[in-house]
Amino acid sequence: MIPVTKPFLPPIEEYQKYLIGIWQRQWLTNMGPLASDLEIKLKEYLGLNHLLFVTNGTVALQMAIKALNLKGEIITTPFSFVATTSSIVWEGCRPVFVDIDKSSLNIDPSKIEENITDKTTAILATHVYGNPCDVIAIEKIARKHNLKVIYDGAHAFGVKINGKSIFEYGDISTCSLHATKLYHSGEGGLVVTNDKEILKKLAFIRNFGFNGPEAFAELGLNGKNSEFHAAIGLTNFSYIQKIHQKRKELSEYYNEKLKGLKARQPVWHKEGTLNYAYYPLVFDTEELMLKCMEGLQRHEIFTRRYFYPSLASTLPYLEKQNFQVTDDFAKRVLCLPLYVDLSLEEVDLICRLLLRIQNN
Repeated sequence: MIPVTKPFLPPIEEYQKYLIGIWQRQWLTNMGPLASDLEIKLKEYLGLNHLLFVTNGTVALQMAIKALNLKGEIITTPFSFVATTSSIVWEGCRPVFVDIDKSSLNIDPSKIEENITDKTTAILATHVYGNPCDVIAIEKIARKHNLKVIYDGAHAFGVKINGKSIFEYGDISTCSLHATKLYHSGEGGLVVTNDKEILKKLAFIRNFGFNGPEAFAELGLNGKNSEFHAAIGLTNFSYIQKIHQKRKELSEYYNEKLKGLKARQPVWHKEGTLNYAYYPLVFDTEELMLKCMEGLQRHEIFTRRYFYPSLASTLPYLEKQNFQVTDDFAKRVLCLPLYVDLSLEEVDLICRLLLRIQNN
């Protein structure tokens, strides 16, 4: 059986070394030394000025919306994981969907301005599969209309544009460190901002709003993460390059072997680096995609329709909407297996099966 993803796990002995220290200190959460160390290491690795390690990527989005004091309408994409939209609704705002670009599958900047109203306060865009949005165009629109910008970078760990971290763009960027991500801490997330005042506010929010043992500065929540998750993050930290290299090797092997398949990958940002977080394919037709998906499943090879269906047409707490590009592409996208333990032989098998299924 070949799953669509599998979490990277380092040698258990390396993780156990951190557990000994946790047991000795008896400091399990509340931003202990391991969580603080992980923040520093990730900030330096990613080349960022400020970074907070939080519970998960969803809480990171909720914190971002709260820290920017957003109200009213937030323009966003219907082609993303549900947390992008649910976080907006959870924080009492209204998501306004904008269709996606046919090439990148990210939000289409050319369609944003026509959806801006006097109630619009922000743009929340997703770097889909880690592929950078058109951050320059979005920033220009945001400045023109005095809007805040949040980037959901759940998939974008390590991605850069012209040598600059993708997380440096926007008022706040977030990232997921969930177990299925290319770099993970089991459960976890990151909140990034260049603004010291916003960072201060986010830090208060992460810890219930506390400003000392008997004082409060903000309305907060429990966005802290545990020492156990930080230990996984620290153990995995030394393997980041190995993980990236293996995923690159697998992705390039897919590229070589699938040249005859009637499908394409999203067009990557021309100035962006690749992190190989996923291997998505846009098939020529939904019929072919379903045929391939079901054919692989018969051989116990599992894929994922990521993201399907469109968020605009499926969420029970929102009025259903249809978007021509999103609805079309969501039906035809399929993510193939990609993880460190996947072998070239297994990729070769997947590719041979796909081409055989297509041609039969």
